Amino acid sequence: MKPAAFTYHRPESIDEALTLIAELGDEAKFIAGGQSLVPMMNFRLARPSALVDIGRLADLSYVRREGDALRVGALTTHRSVETTQDRGVLDSFGVLPRAMRYVGHYPIRTLGTAGGSIAHADPSAEWCLLALLLDAEIVARSTRGERTI
Repeated sequence: MKPAAFTYHRPESIDEALTLIAELGDEAKFIAGGQSLVPMMNFRLARPSALVDIGRLADLSYVRREGDALRVGALTTHRSVETTQDRGVLDSFGVLPRAMRYVGHYPIRTLGTAGGSIAHADPSAEWCLLALLLDAEIVARSTRGERTI
């Protein structure tokens, strides 16, 4: 199948993306790797009126240790976690790179993002289980501010 019609937007900054999603309303969705959302759209299980493509917003792609915490950006791909050489990540959160080997196949790992996996709450997604295992806190941001989930 093919997805229902939608409008497409590619913001240049995080603030522009947040403004767009607020203006477009609840039927608009963010997209980056598309590994979760696009199949749902193709089967018409999801029918967003608009897509806001944040895939090129480099500020949202990182994996790093900060004190006792690990910070993973929404656009961090499974593959970048799998191949990290950051000693802080490997020494304290080594389960993450090891677990990423089991995420789908290579194209899924290179395109799919941590944020997409968490946002779609796929029951078979490794990120959801790891978030529970590691007692993760998810920081969500909008034009109204931030909240921690």
